[in-house]
Amino acid sequence: METEIYNAARVLIPFVVTFAIGIILAPLLSHYLYTYKAWKKKAGKGQGMGGDKATPVFDSLHAVRETSAPRMGGILISVSVLLTAAGLFFLSLFGDGAFADFDFVNRGQTWLPLFALIVGALVGLADDILEVTREGGGLPRNVRLAIVALLAAFAGWWFYEKLDVSAVGLPFVGPVELGLLFVPFFVLVTLAIYSSGVIDGIDGLAGGVFGIIFMAYAGIAFAQEQVALAAFAAAVSGGIFAFLWFNVPPARFYLSETGSMALTLALALVAFSTDVLGGGVGVAVLPIIAIALTATVVSVVLQVGSKMFLKRKLFRIAPIHHHFEAIGWPAQKVTMRYWIITILFSILGLSIALIQ
Repeated sequence: METEIYNAARVLIPFVVTFAIGIILAPLLSHYLYTYKAWKKKAGKGQGMGGDKATPVFDSLHAVRETSAPRMGGILISVSVLLTAAGLFFLSLFGDGAFADFDFVNRGQTWLPLFALIVGALVGLADDILEVTREGGGLPRNVRLAIVALLAAFAGWWFYEKLDVSAVGLPFVGPVELGLLFVPFFVLVTLAIYSSGVIDGIDGLAGGVFGIIFMAYAGIAFAQEQVALAAFAAAVSGGIFAFLWFNVPPARFYLSETGSMALTLALALVAFSTDVLGGGVGVAVLPIIAIALTATVVSVVLQVGSKMFLKRKLFRIAPIHHHFEAIGWPAQKVTMRYWIITILFSILGLSIALIQ
């Protein structure tokens, strides 16, 4: 029992430290983002994909905020996590090893998720810088998808070749062997998670959803005795909640690609790390725990399919959270209900993962 309590502290302390660092850094980040007017020069979702498609419904809902609220808020999360990781590492070198157990950066559990977080943040930052410095938008969507696919292919190969993982766990069934197909499966799952990053767009929505999801995976990793991985997931959640403190209406800044790419790539790595590698079903419960992200991707696919084959829209606007806005739901109602649903389904997914 004492060991479990101690390990719980090893997970929760990084959460609190990262949250505190984020709260301290946020005013400084906000100052610079507003000083340099780090917002889009032209409203419209089409701009962000390297195109010029009109988005009249979206613009009617968000055009003012799109060109007045800074992007790059995701910097806060990645920097807070990195400072926490570095701080706990250096503390572990002193004090006769008293802090050694709180260093959660290690090759076996967190190098890949941390790498994904950093690289995702850097690529997303490049996209956001282009987004706020020119009217033509950021990196073309095809370029971003290619980068994500390449990173996922590398990570999938690492799991397959270096960690000897070639199966996926299914609840109540056990590992299902995929062989070499594990690598493309890894890429497809990662691309699907990345595509869900378009959930960003309503004040507080993405922050609350991602914060809850990462805490659920911290719980799964902890149950698998992957304490370092659990601490990493908790630290990410702490950074997200610090961001959320300043992102609730009216948002001081947006997550944007700097945050969404970093978080979705890190989430993919955490999910696979809590799967067969951890003796669990981390990937299978992902659509449940991340039900809000699942709904986001599915609604976009259905909208595209409906327009392609039925020649009409299925929703007023996709993703579906904007559809709810378009039919008259206040933005705060959409956000709160998404948080509630995410909590409920995270508990369900966590329960399924724990009873394996």
